Amino acid sequence: MKTFRFSSLFLVGATVVVSSCSKCIDENPRARIINNGTQKASVQVKTSDGNTININNVEPNTSSDYASYAGGQVTFTATVGTNTAVKTTQIGTCYDYDIAIDRTNTITVTGIDRNE
Repeated sequence: MKTFRFSSLFLVGATVVVSSCSKCIDENPRARIINNGTQKASVQVKTSDGNTININNVEPNTSSDYASYAGGQVTFTATVGTNTAVKTTQIGTCYDYDIAIDRTNTITVTGIDRNE
């Protein structure tokens, strides 16, 4: 019985260690909208290879799912009501971008390295 408990405990511990060590490897970047504003929000993500990803009509006090896109030179165009923000940046793999709208409908973009 003690051997079974030790084996089970070891297996659970090893699983936690292995899963916590997994890192992002060459995965496409992703973006989402976190809308804490007063109006619907939309974002267009235009990549340097000519593809466009749209995250449209995210209601106030909600967040969208992440949308994946190719890295490289990327232009984010975020719109909330009549407010528009455009940000062009070089984006590599393994990054998430939160396009956040605050209660005054101000738009900010924050990059998060998935390997940290």
